[in-house]
Amino acid sequence: MKGFIIKEFMHIFRDRRTMLILFGMPIIQILLFGYAITNEINNAQIAILDHSNDQSTREITQKILSSGYFALNTKLNSAEEIEKVFREGKIKEAIVFESDFDKKLRNAPPASLQLITDASDPNTANLLSNYTQAIALDYQKQLTAAMPAPARLNIQSTMQYNPELKGVFMFVPGTITILLMLISAMMTSISIAREKETGTMEVLLVSPLKPFHIIVGKVIPYILLSFINALIILVLAATVFGMPFQGSLLLLLLESILFIVMALSMGILISTVSNSQQTAMLLSMFALMLPTILLSGFIFPIENMPFPLQIFSHIMPSKWFIIIIKNIMLKGLGIAYVWKETLILVAMTFFFIGLSVKKFNIRLG
Repeated sequence: MKGFIIKEFMHIFRDRRTMLILFGMPIIQILLFGYAITNEINNAQIAILDHSNDQSTREITQKILSSGYFALNTKLNSAEEIEKVFREGKIKEAIVFESDFDKKLRNAPPASLQLITDASDPNTANLLSNYTQAIALDYQKQLTAAMPAPARLNIQSTMQYNPELKGVFMFVPGTITILLMLISAMMTSISIAREKETGTMEVLLVSPLKPFHIIVGKVIPYILLSFINALIILVLAATVFGMPFQGSLLLLLLESILFIVMALSMGILISTVSNSQQTAMLLSMFALMLPTILLSGFIFPIENMPFPLQIFSHIMPSKWFIIIIKNIMLKGLGIAYVWKETLILVAMTFFFIGLSVKKFNIRLG
């Protein structure tokens, strides 16, 4: 028994994959969960339109920026610029001070402060609005304490793209992304790993079919199934949950096909390093599902995460696809506003396809 136990320890220590699963995955997961799962707001990008530029507006602006919750992205010159910066995805909130703000704050009528928030992510929008209002009201309270008459401040909050703060606006884009990623990548990797595990892959390779034909034959069914799933989700979102559809349906479907092909190429890559379905499942779950949920901006805002995780999120295809979906569905934007994200997905697709085909031929050809 002693010799058997020692042998088992030696077997485990010699297997790098087992050691990675035993010690690497728990460490990485606890770090991801610890740093990525947070509802705190840090350095949210905002724009300020100051029609007054007086002492009060400057002091409120300073209090907002020094709080650590906000970072000034740009100062606007006119109200017409607000929609533009929102469409370009540069900011999460716009703060507008009316003319003669200081004078109205200290006298009648009340000074007006307008908060316009990108509510395509309703949780973040609500937090940003509440934080800004709390800072402005705190300034009002301090000013009132130093004045014979109370300072009068009227705060108006507008939720852009999602005025009712419906959670489905955040739920649908993320759900589409996760389902397409899991069905396309995970099921493809498991399917090919099953052929290798049962020994039927060798039978296919000695047949007249070339490796390229085998790969295409494996992935085409999942392209069709994933595309049908995307259509079902969109129909349910529109009919059951009442989600608006502002942009081009054709553009969204084309972007979905691109993302599906990219995810399939990732699944093939995973299958080339997996000798069993179990290994393919573990790699898919660890490399695809958790990062897609945690680091794509689906649930937790990326700007709230530590800088290293923000950099790591850039290599997550799901992050760019969620941006594309929200821009098309909620903001009604066209290819002129999502071409950068589209090019990133195209580059990732070619990279994974090239690496997958190369490794597939090396391992099995």
